[in-house]
Amino acid sequence: MSYTYTIIDPDAVSNLQLHAFLDEYGDFECVNTTSNPTDGLNDILKYAPDIVFINLNNDYASVFLMVTEIHQYMKELPILIAIASTKNYAYDAIKNGFFDYWLQPFNEFDIRKSLLKLQKKMPKEEKPITLCLKSYNDFQYLNTNDILYLKADNNTTEFFMKDGTIINAYKTLKTFEKSLPDNFMRIHQSYIVNTSYVSRINFGKSICAIKAVKEHIPFSKSYRENMDSLKAILSKNTLSSLN
Repeated sequence: MSYTYTIIDPDAVSNLQLHAFLDEYGDFECVNTTSNPTDGLNDILKYAPDIVFINLNNDYASVFLMVTEIHQYMKELPILIAIASTKNYAYDAIKNGFFDYWLQPFNEFDIRKSLLKLQKKMPKEEKPITLCLKSYNDFQYLNTNDILYLKADNNTTEFFMKDGTIINAYKTLKTFEKSLPDNFMRIHQSYIVNTSYVSRINFGKSICAIKAVKEHIPFSKSYRENMDSLKAILSKNTLSSLN
């Protein structure tokens, strides 16, 4: 699970710096960025992000008015984090229920502490390991730990299982992409792999090998970033012969 966030900030440089900090953690996904409280409120109501970063340097009065409006429309409020170049608005931010107050220029150590505190406050929910495939009145339950990879076949999806069976589902690959546990990764327009079974990545040939399966799974350039992330994940607990 990723923590979704939106930014309300007209400062492009500040936005880029914030994105860079959050990208280091890999658990934060930006849904949109706006430059004013009106558009920001629309984003919050539309996307219901977990976290909202708000720059108070411009028209802070409108920001606090927007926060008041959020209470009228939402049962659960997002986590609000203020960004400002001075401490002038800190008291008002506390009164309005802000989770934290970040001073500019950003201090990497303070941000790291704040994000760790936030992750402790909002622990990730583990996705269920059982997937239900429904077809009319037929319900089939798959243990996701037994799925090697998924392959798109027009508007259907094939599940390649550890025991060698292939199970068909009458839904697109994209349908399953968000619902599968975090160890599943999209590497191609037609493939999602269970990263727990990846045994080899060949960047020269753009293929990866899956344990217990003879054929190789291709990955495309558009998903190269995912493959780089997968390589980093697999390398963490691996003894390497590279110099």
